[in-house]
Amino acid sequence: MTAGEVIIIKGAGEQATGVAHKLFRSGFTVIMTEIEQPICVRRNISFANCIYEGIWEVEGIQAKRSTTLEEAFAILNQGMIPVLIDRECKIIKMVNCLALVDAIIAKKNTGTSKEDAPIVIGLGPGFNAGVDVDVAIETNRGHHLGRLIFSGYTSNDTGAPSAVKGYTWERVLRATKTGTIKVVRNLGETIQTGETVAFIHEEEVKAKIDGVIRGLIHDGAQVMEGMKIGDIDPRVEDSFRTTISEKARCIAGAVLEAILIKK
Repeated sequence: MTAGEVIIIKGAGEQATGVAHKLFRSGFTVIMTEIEQPICVRRNISFANCIYEGIWEVEGIQAKRSTTLEEAFAILNQGMIPVLIDRECKIIKMVNCLALVDAIIAKKNTGTSKEDAPIVIGLGPGFNAGVDVDVAIETNRGHHLGRLIFSGYTSNDTGAPSAVKGYTWERVLRATKTGTIKVVRNLGETIQTGETVAFIHEEEVKAKIDGVIRGLIHDGAQVMEGMKIGDIDPRVEDSFRTTISEKARCIAGAVLEAILIKK
């Protein structure tokens, strides 16, 4: 492994996982960073889940939790992607990488700088291409999804879920109050309107539509009122729960393109 092959990805959620998967398959050495207790809704297709499970596999590629840089390099030698617990992404100062991809999807820049790496890419709103990143990637569904932006910003966060079979807000599960969540249903289960998915301090979170539970955060997570904690897919197609989405694949392809352009 040479330093020039290393791509560091901040975040290991759904979109970050799509990026890591494509870059890894394309021959790059990928190291991901995460917080101690990541909140990931689409757990089945998020490498962040390895923080809880130790090892997690998405479409044939495995990721493994690491707590030190030495562990991360050992995991790379095992043919897996390390997900390093590194809240501040301090690894940037320890590894001479080719590129940094901020894939946290925080809808704002949480501290990424164009000086962090030879190539710096930001996903979604909050990044000023040409100023704090080299390239910003459009993450909003629609005609411009995956577009590379070399100057200025991506479109603003709409705050609205995309429609699936005509359902938007109804398919999203949100915390009814602030507290600790008790999950009582499982990912992949079919559910009917009005059935309980979880409790937050004895207050029920109920499904608003029929479908399959496609996303659901970990039991015991601390949540804030209004926070997205899961989603229901009315299409009742289980493979959508276990495979990388078309949106994540599009964004991943855009990141690969940006790296090849800037390399």
